[in-house]
Amino acid sequence: MPALFGSRLRRGATTTAVAAAAIAALSASQAPGAIPADPGTSGSRAADATPSPDTAVTGNSPYYTELPPLTTPDKPGTSIDLPATGAAEAGIPATVLAAYKRAEQTLTEDKPGCNLPWQLLAAIGKVESGQARGGQVDADGTTTAPILGPVLNGVGFANISDTDNGLYDGDTTHDRAVGPMQFIPSTWATWGQDGNGDGRKDPNNIYDAALAAAYYLCAGDRDLSVEDDLHRAILGYNQSREYLNTVLTWFRYYKNGTHEVPDGQGVLPVGSGPGSPSTAQPSPLPTQVPTTPGTTPKPATSKPGKPVTPHTPSDTPSKPPTTGPGTESPKPTPPGGGTSPTPGDSGTPGTPDPEPVVKTLVRTGTAETTAVAGGRFTEGASVRATDASGKPVAEVPVRFEIVGDTDARFPLGTTRLTVVTGKDGRAVAPAVRAGERTGTFTVRATVLDNKDVAGVDYTATVTARQADALARTADTALTAAPGAEFADRVEVGATYQGAAAPGVAATAAFVTSATDETVPADSPYFKDADGNPLRTLTELTTDADGVLQLPKIYAGDTAGTFLLRVTTEGGATLVVELTVA
Repeated sequence: MPALFGSRLRRGATTTAVAAAAIAALSASQAPGAIPADPGTSGSRAADATPSPDTAVTGNSPYYTELPPLTTPDKPGTSIDLPATGAAEAGIPATVLAAYKRAEQTLTEDKPGCNLPWQLLAAIGKVESGQARGGQVDADGTTTAPILGPVLNGVGFANISDTDNGLYDGDTTHDRAVGPMQFIPSTWATWGQDGNGDGRKDPNNIYDAALAAAYYLCAGDRDLSVEDDLHRAILGYNQSREYLNTVLTWFRYYKNGTHEVPDGQGVLPVGSGPGSPSTAQPSPLPTQVPTTPGTTPKPATSKPGKPVTPHTPSDTPSKPPTTGPGTESPKPTPPGGGTSPTPGDSGTPGTPDPEPVVKTLVRTGTAETTAVAGGRFTEGASVRATDASGKPVAEVPVRFEIVGDTDARFPLGTTRLTVVTGKDGRAVAPAVRAGERTGTFTVRATVLDNKDVAGVDYTATVTARQADALARTADTALTAAPGAEFADRVEVGATYQGAAAPGVAATAAFVTSATDETVPADSPYFKDADGNPLRTLTELTTDADGVLQLPKIYAGDTAGTFLLRVTTEGGATLVVELTVA
């Protein structure tokens, strides 16, 4: 490998005047945008807004300045997805790689004009966290321990006071960059995403963080195939010319070829300074020690002159060869010497095993699911791709599509998306959010661009919003003189399982008794649009707080006690007494 440039650059006070001038010029070319609404809610989405040039994603936290080898893992233009062999530095942990590719596919569907390549996310992930510390993530993509940058207290870095009450970074005084893509909490609050469909937005989850980074990079009308837009997007992540150059170097390296390695076996940055590795202190990885709110964990360090040993695959030499600019890195020698075995055999040279071909999609989730209008289905559609022998096939793009007369949508408001199968052959779609339209629709899973494989259908049903309890919001007596109007209006609150029940359909009608639904002719009444008496109201709906306020009520000419019954979808009933005296 060539000599590595710098350990971890310190931003803020140490930014050079030249870099500051360059960033100022680029920032001036961006139109400052208002903070966008959460992508899952009404209003403009984060994906459609332009990030403010004043705050970088990472808060200009430190990053890894180690560069890739001078030799690329493949000849330019020949491949972008190599088999699981090649230079160790080109290996990306399986779950981390899947997260980058899923984010690219989501953006291809939602913002095709951005032209986001997953290799750009990989380059940023490498520079920010060493690909989640070499793929130290669980099966759902969450880091096995928090990845935290240094305290942003203005000492060598930016000065950012706490914005999340320590929720993400465990620090209630200052912010810290969090997770594999190193979001500061204030930026995550705006751009955070649910990339794995578990109903949470977690900066420590690589699927969530990669998708958030993708939307940030694609903000506004950026086209990342245009060099100026690409540079502006990267600088928006960390406002540093050195950062831009480092990310672009890894971006080009990954575009020339990558391969998948098992989680936890990615190569970690060594981070030695200019010149010989033995003359500089290795750069620390971001802190990965769980924190208690209000405390500041110390970053991991090692003694000068003793570089950190990266976690390398078995075909990587225990000591990297010494190389310099213009010198190609020698090929790694397998343990015990000899020739590297051909993939697919046990060390005997021969023809590699053929790529497995998917023949069948098998349902792995519940065939029928139900959700209340406006709610989220508890389970996403799930399938497994298998070959002719029934073995799982990885890296198969599966298209999930919502079919039918429905306003239900996947996260980010899409009706279709693509998910790549994992090592177990499974592809799981994010949970669908139900709309207001009730009824049944289908979630269909098919192999993308392969009509020979039969699709799998899931049946999803949206039911009306429900309430299981009703109560008046006030306890004042409702009285009026004959022929007058009641001074107080009837207002009731609807709840479902103890929580407010918004959007629930309701009916209000005057009845003879609790058991007799006959409408008495001399009872109080509402008025229709023409001022005529109306004693039954339908198509009522509780508001966003689960409250239903009825129109004004007028007393008839007959004195007495009368009953008004309010009922809702779900069976909740309330009987209210009105007295005419």
